[in-house]
Amino acid sequence: MLRWAITLLVLANLAYLAWTRGHLDGLGLAAPSQHEPERLAAQVAPEMQRLLNGPKGSGDEAAAPDTPTPPPAAEAPPVPTATATATEHPPVTPVPEPTPAAAAPEPAPAPAPPPSVATAAANEARACWQATGFTENQTELLRAELKLLGLPASQWQLNEVRSSGRWIVYMGRYDNSEQLERKKAELRGLGLQYREITAPGLGPGLALGTYSSEAAARKALQETEQGGVRTAKVAQERAEAVSFTLRLPTITTTQRSAVDGLREAMAGKSLRRCG
Repeated sequence: MLRWAITLLVLANLAYLAWTRGHLDGLGLAAPSQHEPERLAAQVAPEMQRLLNGPKGSGDEAAAPDTPTPPPAAEAPPVPTATATATEHPPVTPVPEPTPAAAAPEPAPAPAPPPSVATAAANEARACWQATGFTENQTELLRAELKLLGLPASQWQLNEVRSSGRWIVYMGRYDNSEQLERKKAELRGLGLQYREITAPGLGPGLALGTYSSEAAARKALQETEQGGVRTAKVAQERAEAVSFTLRLPTITTTQRSAVDGLREAMAGKSLRRCG
C-alpha cells in the first residue's frame, strides 16, 4: 500500500510540473501566464495606486509621515517533492539497549543477638524443687506472682494436701518437770512406750500412742487401762487441715533463684529438693 501511495505522489508532481511549464498547452490545459503583458492586463484600477514613500514636490499627494509599513507575510514553505528512490518501508530508528544497572552490593549479615535469659536458662541443668505448707489464701498471691515471673504453667504445680486429724492416748498436763520425770519412770516400769508432747495446751505431757481417728484412740485407751494405767485419756493433737505444696518438677538454677526471690508470695518458705 505504501508503494502505491509513493508512486501516485510522484506522478502527481510530474503532472504539475508539466502543466506549469506549458507542456500541456496543446491539450487545452494551459496554465495562467505570470509574464508581461498578461500580468499588466490583469491589474484592477491601476490609477488608484500611489507611492507612499515617493519624492517631495511631486504631483502625487504627500504620503502620510512615518506610516509604519506592515511586515511582509511569511512565505509558505515549499511543498516537498517525493523522490522515486523512496524505500518501501520507513527507516526504523534503532532503540538503544538499556544499560544494566550496577548490581547493588549485598547487605552485610546482621550480627547475631546476644543469648537471652530464656536461652541461657535452656542450657542449664534442671531439677525438682518444692515448698510445702501454703494456705489457700497464700496460693492466690503465689499463682499471680508465678505468672508475672513468666514461668510456664507446665513447670509449676500447686498440689492440695489434706492432713487428717491426729489423736493420741495422752497423759498430762504436768505442772513441772519433776512430775513429768516421775510419770516417765512409772511407764518404763510397766514396759510402755511414750513420747513427749510440747504442743500448746498439751505440753508438757506424754503420748502413749498416735492414731488417725478418735475411735482408734479410744480402743487403744481401753487396752492401756487394762495394762495398769489409770490417768490416761484421749486427746486430739492436731485437727484436720488442708495445705498446698508448690512443686517445680524441672526448673533451672536461674528459675529457682527467681522463685526464691518472691519473698512475700513464698510466705517465708524456701524451696527444697523434692524427696
